[in-house]
Amino acid sequence: QVQLVESGGGLVKPGGSLRLSCASSGLALDTYAIAWYRQAPGKEREFVAAINWAGGTTFYADSMKGRFTISRDYARTTVSLRVNSLKDEDTAVYYCAATTVLTGSYYDQARYNYWGQGTQVTVSS
Repeated sequence: QVQLVESGGGLVKPGGSLRLSCASSGLALDTYAIAWYRQAPGKEREFVAAINWAGGTTFYADSMKGRFTISRDYARTTVSLRVNSLKDEDTAVYYCAATTVLTGSYYDQARYNYWGQGTQVTVSS
């Protein structure tokens, strides 16, 4: 049973930074990638970034490049998302997701078969 638990969310002022973590347990040896998605109030869930679990190759949504950094600790089976220069529009619930599906796009949420419960990030002065 794969479990993903996000942490690190909270209230942050505009311009600030934070680091979200995704702790995983029960990951299969064929886990192919882990991603971060976010869902703002009244909006659809959107792709933020993904990382190939074995090789560490990273993928970002075009709008997220520059301020978001995804990384993994292979030994501790955790994935982090660093966010800099936070903006009001970054307010959302951030979800961690894992996939054991070999084919498909890293950007397609349908590919991800395991999801965490999410962590709330609120950017406000």
